[in-house]
Amino acid sequence: MLEAAMVICFGVSWPLSIYKSYRSKTAKGKSIIFLCFILLGYALGIANKIVNHDINYVIGFYILNFVMVFIDFLLYFRNKQFDNKKEEIR
Repeated sequence: MLEAAMVICFGVSWPLSIYKSYRSKTAKGKSIIFLCFILLGYALGIANKIVNHDINYVIGFYILNFVMVFIDFLLYFRNKQFDNKKEEIR
């Protein structure tokens, strides 16, 4: 129960981050390294559940959070392209 609450609390902010990344069309202020470590953390959490045969409803939250962070990760590269085009114009 506490693990689920932890993962849910972490996951609440990702939809807002995705929305901000999508709307801002800039990668400024985002850290790709940070996103990579978050993705790695969720991947390791999922792997832990599988390796320890502890597959329960919490793994769904790990997967959902991983997907949301991955979307933000992809938006970083989209936004980086927008930033590069803006720099070319200048």
